[in-house]
Amino acid sequence: MKKGRIILLNGVSSSGKTSLARKLQDQSPYPIYRMDVDSFASMTPEKFNHGKDYYVQYKFLSKMFHAVRLFSDMGFDLVVPCIFLEGGSFLEDCVTLLHANPVLFVHTACPTQELRRRETQRGDRKAGEAESQLDILVPQDTYDITVDTHALSLEECADKILQMANSPEKFSAFHTLWADIQP
Repeated sequence: MKKGRIILLNGVSSSGKTSLARKLQDQSPYPIYRMDVDSFASMTPEKFNHGKDYYVQYKFLSKMFHAVRLFSDMGFDLVVPCIFLEGGSFLEDCVTLLHANPVLFVHTACPTQELRRRETQRGDRKAGEAESQLDILVPQDTYDITVDTHALSLEECADKILQMANSPEKFSAFHTLWADIQP
């Protein structure tokens, strides 16, 4: 069975990942299923989302990429918005799990001023959260494609990504990252 393509969107908070994921679904001529941390987090019973029980949710969320791999292995195309930051093993775990799958690794970028404006407009983010993530986003430079969700419309970003998604043989970022973590 042919593995489904995984469009992995990585960028700081408010960079447009979720909006872009929805636009990719809207514009794609084939079904793309969105799998994200918020959806997984909503599966956790509310009473385990706080304090010492937060570990229960973290342990569950850390397994999300197993589900991503499973769906890809079953032939489903996915878009997965996420944030990989220094200090954790999420990126390494993700690369280890998905390096043999067709992963298009997309950096969603946005100027700092626009990030600030979006945070204020959204009202559900701490002021400066996105800006504080800029220097600790990992990786800083190993992507298949970077899209600026401020310079281009979401439609234009989705077009660029979908065009590249049609050539999985050109996906190389995860192969590079996999090689970098090998002993």
